[in-house]
Amino acid sequence: MTDHLGFDAAELTLVQAHRLLLHCVAPRPIALVSTLSDVHGPNLAPFSYFMAGGANPPSVVISPLTDRTGQPKDTQRNIEATGEYVINVVTYEMATQINQASAEYPYGVDEWNECGLTPTPSTKVRPLRVLESPMSIECRLHTIVPHGTGPLSANYVIGEVVYFHVAAELWDGDNVRDEAVDYIGRMGGEWYSRANPSSMFEMPRPPRIEKYPEEPIR
Repeated sequence: MTDHLGFDAAELTLVQAHRLLLHCVAPRPIALVSTLSDVHGPNLAPFSYFMAGGANPPSVVISPLTDRTGQPKDTQRNIEATGEYVINVVTYEMATQINQASAEYPYGVDEWNECGLTPTPSTKVRPLRVLESPMSIECRLHTIVPHGTGPLSANYVIGEVVYFHVAAELWDGDNVRDEAVDYIGRMGGEWYSRANPSSMFEMPRPPRIEKYPEEPIR
């Protein structure tokens, strides 16, 4: 691939920019986020704008885009109101349910009932976690950083992790067995990827190269 087409982001429509971004940043892990509204009850929604943050303290970031009218989505509204949420890891076996949970339901509709996943109590936060998920992360809101205005603008929700849940069969006594999880990832269009053993490979990091002596601490 030696020839490339160029696209000025300022000249693209919102839809064109969004589509290109999804194809460029792929595959993306999927966060199935469970939240709670004191008025409307529980909510469940998947987001593929999801990444790990630091480890001191452990943190994660999701970005629920505003909807087509420029309004915040239910997940963001609930997190702003309660300051708590749970990120549930998604597997291939859960693909149909998370696809159903992505439907644009009216505010207040219980996606748990619509997609058939099983709610189970969390430990340190009020929102429920997904029983079928092999790993869940309980979070408390640190801050929300908006970027842009109007439809499809970003809202970077930074959360501090307060509790981890890991399925016992995945734990080798020291770490998670990645090859046993069967993760799926989001790509562009209606495409997904699957990280099972046939598509995975290991590659150790190169050893640290000491080019310069460390400066003494003064």
